[in-house]
Amino acid sequence: MAFLEVRDLHVRYGAVKAVRGISFSVDQGEIVTIIGANGAGKSTIMNTLAGLLKPAAGTILLDGKDVTNLQAHAMVAGGAALSPEGRQIFPRLTVRENLALGAYLQKDKGRVEENYERVFSLFPRLKERIGQMGGTLSGGEQQMLAVARALMCDPRLLMLDEPSLGLAPIMVQELFALFARIQEAGTMILLVEQNARMALQISDRGYVLETGRIVLSGTGRELRENRKVRDAYLGGL
Repeated sequence: MAFLEVRDLHVRYGAVKAVRGISFSVDQGEIVTIIGANGAGKSTIMNTLAGLLKPAAGTILLDGKDVTNLQAHAMVAGGAALSPEGRQIFPRLTVRENLALGAYLQKDKGRVEENYERVFSLFPRLKERIGQMGGTLSGGEQQMLAVARALMCDPRLLMLDEPSLGLAPIMVQELFALFARIQEAGTMILLVEQNARMALQISDRGYVLETGRIVLSGTGRELRENRKVRDAYLGGL
């Protein structure tokens, strides 16, 4: 059963049609990836799902409920959290303060402490730097903090927008291994990622987006083996 279902979604910036009637889903337990070139509309989709942009048309269902026009805080309360492109951590707040902001809707202090332990087990480097200002972390550590902050609200669906952007290959491998662990612990993942090879390796299913339209879909393996995908996104290998 789909936890997230998107039906005929259209998003515009004024007269510009950024997303043109796409439909896709994330089922229970899945990692689903959307790949596409710069400007294809990937981040627009994520920001719309997070309640940061309003669709021009279409329907977004979360756990069977229509959430098409909900604001961002209501989407978080409904079980979907976004780790945005560019990390967008608070550079003048400590690691712990950044994480605390991720838990702002959680009223159960015991649950908040459990979530701290969860993210520190996934990201022990953040625990070592708990009192350090976010802006003094390395790029990889800042990305870890952005993901950990999203996990602090205990989401059922974690949305990751370009998490590998600007990171060294060894850090990318480390992050993607962590995403697989997050899935194993029961959190679904919707991943937007330019590193198509790494993304499709850990994904159950994927979609290829071109100029605001989904042009191809399949399992992660099917897309990795598709000649058009290989030529366009995997270097032809």
